[in-house]
Amino acid sequence: MKRPEPLADGVTAPKGFVASGIAAGIKKNGRPDLALLFSASPCAGAGVFTRNQFPAAPVRLSARHLASGRVQAVLINSGNANACTGPQGEQDALKMASLAARGLGIARRSVCVASTGVIGEPLPLEKIAGALPSLFPSLSREGGHLAAEAILTTDTQIKQVAFRAEISGDAVTLGGMAKGAGMIHPQLATLLAFVTTDARVDEQTLGRALREAMEESFNRISVDGDTSTNDMVLLLANGRSGVTVPSRGKDYRIFADLLTQVCQQLAQKVAWDGEGATKRVTLRIEGARNRREAIQVANAVVRSPLVKTALFGEDPNWGRIIAAAGSSGVSLALSRISLWIGGAPLVVKGAAQGKEAEAVAARHLKERDIELCLTLGSGKGAVRYWTCDLSLDYVRINASYRS
Repeated sequence: MKRPEPLADGVTAPKGFVASGIAAGIKKNGRPDLALLFSASPCAGAGVFTRNQFPAAPVRLSARHLASGRVQAVLINSGNANACTGPQGEQDALKMASLAARGLGIARRSVCVASTGVIGEPLPLEKIAGALPSLFPSLSREGGHLAAEAILTTDTQIKQVAFRAEISGDAVTLGGMAKGAGMIHPQLATLLAFVTTDARVDEQTLGRALREAMEESFNRISVDGDTSTNDMVLLLANGRSGVTVPSRGKDYRIFADLLTQVCQQLAQKVAWDGEGATKRVTLRIEGARNRREAIQVANAVVRSPLVKTALFGEDPNWGRIIAAAGSSGVSLALSRISLWIGGAPLVVKGAAQGKEAEAVAARHLKERDIELCLTLGSGKGAVRYWTCDLSLDYVRINASYRS
């Protein structure tokens, strides 16, 4: 089997998808803030949405439209979350879908909407309505990059990826774009991601593949331990390649693994573009009693501000990592725990390895990419997370987010 081929594009890499992005004036800085993704053919769709108890109006609307049938378009704005905005927010989300549907000549239920930005402020719908006539004619395969830019908020870089692979000898393409830099933690966060494919996949199979991919990607990243009201990951399959993905077997596995690869690369881009981040951190938890406990310990470590500020300070303060693991609620024995930073064993079966090991770890912490490995000595459960450090700039960015 040939290795998947990386492509330069994102959501418009699969056949039949076009996109665009423009500045509608929602953001105060004049940057692009309105994006449209469209498929020439109706799509099977699957989605994963925030677990926050106060989901934003666009989240609720998109979940309904996704469940009601075939989706063809997604209209996305940044700069305003349309969250906690009451009945008016619901009406505005519905109006966004209606305006997009009218301009594209499709049914309203075929349009999903997504919003990201400040919570609690009314959506400037008049700006969106005024900008849409310019958005429709600019839809193109080359417009994926513009769409990926228009969905950003505090991100410092565009996040897109695409791969082509063979299923039963025929080419299938998957592409994706994402945004997210703060309020990032498992079970979604201030994160939007849109993945497209020209494979033909039924909704049930598509949903199962997406849930599998989530467990190795967007549910394994953390920036600051917070999650938001607007998060969604949408997966659209329009079948334009003519290749059918079965519900099981080798060809399903190829597709599911490719989807996981796309989602994982997008997730890493989110975690490593954390607000104010200076370090790209990979954490491995090994030797847990089971995977559930490995995840529980990992969440405690990546959510600890003391761990993350030590990483920013390039301080091999291993006690903070051990303490975070010990506060996870998982039953652990210190005498079985070992910790490596880079290749340096700082703790072996509960015993500190001294200043020499710390000096090696300190050199590793000066690098941009950092690896941590914590072994619990209790079983075979393991998990891998991606996170970042917590810097002075994180405080600065979030202290003035609304100004």
